[in-house]
Amino acid sequence: SSETFWTTTGMFPQEFIVAFPQCVKVSKVAIQCYLVKTLSIERSISKDPVGFEECIEKDLQHTEGQLQMEEFLLPEFQATYLRFIIKTAFDHFVSVHRVMAEGI
Repeated sequence: SSETFWTTTGMFPQEFIVAFPQCVKVSKVAIQCYLVKTLSIERSISKDPVGFEECIEKDLQHTEGQLQMEEFLLPEFQATYLRFIIKTAFDHFVSVHRVMAEGI
């Protein structure tokens, strides 16, 4: 829902994990967020959310008053979990409005 979002508590790094019902192939990840400066995406193929390895880390552009919309085209990989780590921000609080993963 575009009316809901997840917000940080003010200290960094902060993270959240997206779980898939089974191991899937992912080729693209997109995120809509606000005031995120450095974002890292990691994956795990374990049954439990452990053993993460980094897929990508990127500095996002500051977009004053607008949502940041970032797409990450990645070499296709398998994942049971995706961990998003907000390492730094442009303000004390940031928000994440939508996360999308495409693949099989």
